[in-house]
Amino acid sequence: MATDSWALAVDEQEAAVKSMTNLQIKEEKVKADTNGIIKTSTTAEKTDEEEKEDRAAQSLLNKLIRSNLVDNTNQVEVLQRDPNSPLYSVKSFEELRLPQNLIAQSQSGTGKTAAFVLAMLSRVEPSDRYPQCLCLSPTYELALQTGKVIEQMGKFYPELKLAYAVRGNKLERGQKISEQIVIGTPGTVLDWCSKLKFIDPKKIKVFVLDEADVMIATQGHQDQSIRIQRMLPRNCQMLLFSATFEDSVWKFAQKVVPDPNVIKLKREEETLDTIKQYYVLCSSRDEKFQALCNLYGAITVAQAMIFCHTRKTASWLAAELSKEGHQVALLSGEMMVEQRAAVIERFREGKEKVLVTTNVCARGIDVEQVSVVINFDLPVDKDGNPDNGTYLHRIGRTGRFGKRGLAVNMVDSKHSMNILNRIQEHFNKKIERLDTDDLDEIEKIAN
Repeated sequence: MATDSWALAVDEQEAAVKSMTNLQIKEEKVKADTNGIIKTSTTAEKTDEEEKEDRAAQSLLNKLIRSNLVDNTNQVEVLQRDPNSPLYSVKSFEELRLPQNLIAQSQSGTGKTAAFVLAMLSRVEPSDRYPQCLCLSPTYELALQTGKVIEQMGKFYPELKLAYAVRGNKLERGQKISEQIVIGTPGTVLDWCSKLKFIDPKKIKVFVLDEADVMIATQGHQDQSIRIQRMLPRNCQMLLFSATFEDSVWKFAQKVVPDPNVIKLKREEETLDTIKQYYVLCSSRDEKFQALCNLYGAITVAQAMIFCHTRKTASWLAAELSKEGHQVALLSGEMMVEQRAAVIERFREGKEKVLVTTNVCARGIDVEQVSVVINFDLPVDKDGNPDNGTYLHRIGRTGRFGKRGLAVNMVDSKHSMNILNRIQEHFNKKIERLDTDDLDEIEKIAN
């Protein structure tokens, strides 16, 4: 692996993210050693803690690494407020009686942002020099990403102007803004509407609440969003979008969007049918590493993802694999979001063949060449019980795009054997034992 080019890539990423200060990710230093391994050091001493999921950071990462829309073949589920709605029989846009309030849920990468940007652009009257569309995002960075989409989709609309209601964008008290679309975070938008009077909320035609699942996970945002919504006129079109639809999101949506149409796009079910699953018995971390090396020595692996429970284990494993001559990328939650995006993009391009990661960093990564997933540590929840959803998500990184995949689980104690047995029971799928000291047996599983 070319160390110089990797170091250069990291330098470029560090330069690109210096302004990103609002995400609650620890500040770090990133550098490459002679083997090209990402080394991270942080002022915090909790490097051995289990990774904590940051929904806002993950949502931003998904936006940065998506190069195209997700191809989802599932049916759209439409829940109507009115059984006689024209959506069941409509043959033209005129019959839709637009605009209508909407709650929409679909996974990342299915075009939610484009949908509500199009709605805003279609309602704006450019000759009116005051805010007409208001869009709430949970973080500064997500607001900027949405703003880029608005600018791109509205580039042939030269009279259209966009304002960012985010922390640090200072305006003089009493000033009225003339931009037709305002995008921002709930706290700043609330100030602009009420305390500072920059926006007249009674003139808003379209109100968009994006990333609702992320919004309610952020303290204060839910209450602020509801307060903003109550200032808006009764005829304002309300649109709420979310990647997930837990009960808490649904309750929040019902408070914000009155009398809505509801559209759900079911998440594509990940299946175990195309994935061969095995486990390897080991007695220590070093034995697990040796079993990993034996696997690599016996079968051809296009690309592999290896999951660890802690950052400390992931860093150690990446360094050891690099010493063995493997092209390794390390993905850790302490890295800045744009640095993570750069690592994923290099892995997707095949510049590294092995991606060592903790669980929370790998959501949404679809790489066609991934043929093997290895659970160096089995996934458990905070109480030490099997995390079946995470197991399914992890091994679902292989066996995608209609191809067969291979998942190998490292078992190093009675406790982890118990975890594996409970995972087998949950999915009603037998996980076969694999002896990694038997090269003939390893070769058989690859065929």
